[in-house]
Parts: sequence; structure tokens; C-alpha cells
Amino acid sequence: MLMNDKTKFRVIDILLLAGVILPVAAAMAIKILFTPLEEGIAVHGARIFFTVPMPVQDLPITESQVNSWLLIVSIFFLCLYMTHGTKEKADTRRQHICEWIVEKTDGLVADNMGEFFMGFSPFVGAVLALSAFSSLMSLLGVYAPTSDINIIAGWAVLVFLLITYYKMKCGPLHYLKSFTEPVAVMLPMNIISEIATPVSMSFRHYGNVMSGSIISILIASALQGLSKLVLGWLPGFLGEIPFLQVGLPAVLSVYFDVFSGMLQAFIFAMLTMMYVAGAFPADDYAARQARKRKKNV
Repeated sequence: MLMNDKTKFRVIDILLLAGVILPVAAAMAIKILFTPLEEGIAVHGARIFFTVPMPVQDLPITESQVNSWLLIVSIFFLCLYMTHGTKEKADTRRQHICEWIVEKTDGLVADNMGEFFMGFSPFVGAVLALSAFSSLMSLLGVYAPTSDINIIAGWAVLVFLLITYYKMKCGPLHYLKSFTEPVAVMLPMNIISEIATPVSMSFRHYGNVMSGSIISILIASALQGLSKLVLGWLPGFLGEIPFLQVGLPAVLSVYFDVFSGMLQAFIFAMLTMMYVAGAFPADDYAARQARKRKKNV
């Protein structure tokens, strides 16, 4: 018996939701299977699963890399689910949500970058989604990719390449000349400023996310010890229950994992837009294009 259109739509929805959930579940399973039992406080970086031999330097495959790729797959299927069944005129809640996200992202790009950069909306949306969901993975007990400086540095290098690309829109000579502005003596400072851009973007995002995770772990561990010290006299298993851990760690998690993670995603996206748009010599580019058109006439 052939399925009708409504049944097909629901089946595809279920498959797409499975594509959203399964990669995250796989990340949780990997965490459980490959994390050894530890006593006390244990703060460490991403675990290295294996190393790929390379000509110059071996490439370690880490927990943060695996979680990043699993999250990318999950976000991909989430986008497919949210856009499944879209029509010219929105008639579903998910399509209204999608249109709202697109409108807000377009408005953000238009306000901070200008009409010339409206094609950046998908990129900015991807940066926001990947950064935000990466930080939220810590709520599931999974190592957050944003807690790894290597992941954030990769994003920052990509942004740096975009900055350089738009700075060179008027040609390599114009780009090199910009290092001597406003005066030639500023050349060393301008070079340092150029290098500092990806470095500052990396450490700002990574530092805030990683420090929040460490603070939450330390406070939770301290409350467990304090609970045993103060309430350890209770009879039986009651003395083993960390009553003082109830409540405060959850509140801290809401701040460090949710609010701070969302805030850092927004800040990274804002810096990306400001740096790229600020690097583009719009007036010089317009004058150069005008000279080209005049030459071709």
C-alpha cells in the first residue's frame, strides 16, 4: 500500500529529526566509552583518540574535532528539518521561525556590514549556530568544542583570510600601502595589529567558555566536599547525598553554559562582521571600479 503525502511528510520529518539527534547521541556515547573513571577534580583538554601520520607534523584526531563534525551534521539535519515543507506563503510554525531567523540575520548584517555584504548572511548565521550549539553541548556532559583553543583558532584564521581578501580588493599594492597609514612610522604597529586580530578573537571566545567550565567544576566539587563535611553525620545513605550540590551548580550552568555561550557566539559574529566590513576600502574600491568602467567605454 502506497503512503499518502501526509504520511510521507511525517516519515521524512522523523528521519530528519533522527539525523539531528543521533550525532549528538553518538558524541555522548563516545564520551562515556572513552572517558576513564576518575576520582576528585579532573580538568583536562580534549582527549586524543588517534594520530594520523603527516609529512610535516602528525595530525591528532581529538574529542573536540569529532564533536565539531558530529555537531555540523546535526545542524545540517536541523536546517533540513526546519525548511522541510516550506511554501511561498508561510503556514506552519517552523516556517515562521525560519523566516524570523533569516530576517534577523539579514538585519544584523545590513546594520553592521552594509548592503554590499548581504551575501554574508548565511556565513554569519552559520557562525552563530555553530558557536552557540558548540557551547551548549556541555549541558549534555559532552566536551564543548568551544573549550578547545584549536577549534576557535581555526574559525579566527578563516575570518582573518576573509579580512585579508577584502583588504586586497583594490590590489596587493593598496593592501601593502595600508600598513604605512596614517604615517610610515606606524608600519610595525600595523603589522602587530594585523597579527593580533585572529589571536584576540581566539583567546576571547575560548577563554570565556573554558573558564566558565572550570569554575562550574570547582564550585560543584567544593559543594560536594562541604556537604559531606556539614551533613555527613546523617544516618545511612543520607550522609552520602551531596545536598548542597542541589541548585547552585544548575544556576551556574545556566549562566556559564547558556547565557555566556550565547553571548560569546554573538560577540564572535559581531567581531567577524566588524573586522571584515571595516577592512573593505569601499571608497577606493568604488573609485577603482569607476576607472575600469571609464577605461572600457
